[in-house]
Amino acid sequence: MPHNIVIVGGNFGAHVARALSSSLDPKLYNLILINARPFRFNNIACARMVVSDADHLDSEDAAFIPYAKLFYKGNGTFICGTVTAIEKEGNLVRGGRVVLADGQKIDFHVLVLATGSVWGGAMAVPDSPEDISRFLEGTRKMFSNSKGVVLVGGGPIAIEIAGEVRDEWPDKPVNIIHCRHKLLSDVYPDKFRDAVVTNLEARGIDVVLDDTVDLNLPSGATSVTTHKGKTVSGDLILPMWGTKPNTAYIAKSFGRGALAKDSCVRVLPTLQLPDHPEIFALGDMIDWPEVKQALKAIAHAKIVVANVLNYLKDKPLKSYGGSHEALMLTGGKNDGIGYIGLLWGIIVGAWLVKPYSARNLGVPIFRRDSGY
Repeated sequence: MPHNIVIVGGNFGAHVARALSSSLDPKLYNLILINARPFRFNNIACARMVVSDADHLDSEDAAFIPYAKLFYKGNGTFICGTVTAIEKEGNLVRGGRVVLADGQKIDFHVLVLATGSVWGGAMAVPDSPEDISRFLEGTRKMFSNSKGVVLVGGGPIAIEIAGEVRDEWPDKPVNIIHCRHKLLSDVYPDKFRDAVVTNLEARGIDVVLDDTVDLNLPSGATSVTTHKGKTVSGDLILPMWGTKPNTAYIAKSFGRGALAKDSCVRVLPTLQLPDHPEIFALGDMIDWPEVKQALKAIAHAKIVVANVLNYLKDKPLKSYGGSHEALMLTGGKNDGIGYIGLLWGIIVGAWLVKPYSARNLGVPIFRRDSGY
């Protein structure tokens, strides 16, 4: 009977599924991809999607991509469901089963985990198509009806949502308030972080640093005063504090020790879980000293594909050596700024960000990598 190779998480797990579908012998292995949504979701497009219906991204012709063409020659099966636990007979036993929310159990010989992160607030897109439609209708109405927007947090999401709001409503006040002295992670050099502020302010987006604000705005208020006494215009205050790793089911299955302090899953350089050599992990969910990004997840996927195949053949596995830091921040459709961590550290402007990301948010590439 063929062994099951199970992949959980259909965004960047799809890279693994597509590659393995071209390499695995269906007489020996059943390839199974499990994902909570019935389609692959290009979350790079999320900031634009929640702000407005620009480009009609919320369709199967754009950022919601069906799995119908993902597997080469149909060599794979897609299951729409949420994995809630992993069951094993013990650390010395290879293989086990995943448990789905509906009670279904699926055996695995090799398991790949790519469940990413859980988003919050205005980015917390649900799983079912019906719930997604209602959610997007609500967020778009929220932004449209606001007299001004105050985004609390200084990461990429706040910066990109600010750009989308400015693009859609050129005269609406847009503010970013951040509790630290510079935007973004200190992984990036100060010259880039300062350049991001300059870029935002040139587009009429106010940036307040080293300050914070209460999230509860009095009814009818059209401005907010920060803790240091600065008044900014806006009647919509949104926290933009990033994401949490989607790893609760791992702690439930293997104990809290399987996770690092930040709840990312611990992995070896081969991207295997310690004590579970038949389980691999990739993407935002793994404990690795690098900024969480799509390009990193794709790099992880390449290592995982090679290592799954080598594991099945009892060959030595490859180690992940990390990736260069790079960041492209869109500023609506026609602006943005980026950083490439090569040589002395290269800062790029809209001339590169616009064609690379801002115009189409990577949708054509995402669709190509899904078989379309």
